[in-house]
Amino acid sequence: MSFADPTFARVSPLDVEGWLTELGIAPQQRQERDAIASWDLDLDGRRRFDVSATVILDPALALIVWVHFAPPIGDGFRKSYRRLLRWNDEFPFVKFAIAEDERPVLTIEIPIARADRDELGLALARTLAVCDRLLEEAAAWLWYDGRVPTRGDRISRQVGLFARYADRLGELIDS
Repeated sequence: MSFADPTFARVSPLDVEGWLTELGIAPQQRQERDAIASWDLDLDGRRRFDVSATVILDPALALIVWVHFAPPIGDGFRKSYRRLLRWNDEFPFVKFAIAEDERPVLTIEIPIARADRDELGLALARTLAVCDRLLEEAAAWLWYDGRVPTRGDRISRQVGLFARYADRLGELIDS
């Protein structure tokens, strides 16, 4: 499929910004380079707060949600890699990898032909739900003392996102 194909539904950066607004998410300023656009987001899970994510639009290929899952791994890599591989098996709709700076990342790719507001919203909700689900297992990567901080009376900024896609998140939010 190419842009020359009249059936190809082109997705523009303005579309993505509109979808984020409709989902109640305020992105930071758009960055563009070589026809690729990206937006940094600060999101909250239901239990894990201040999750850094980037939405990347390659209008010829995909819309990608890239979650900065944890700081660079400093422990025995073999153990960490086994954990990431296990998570890739347990969560088939997301993929874990290691970025160039040794930071674990969590991604979802939406083929451009399927990219729309609800696919983006579901991808964001799904990544946040996985972050919540793995909170205790990842605590040693996320905090120096390895303990999950108490959330007090803080409420997720994405409560509406979870409500909107709850029926499609299934067991990820049944905890």
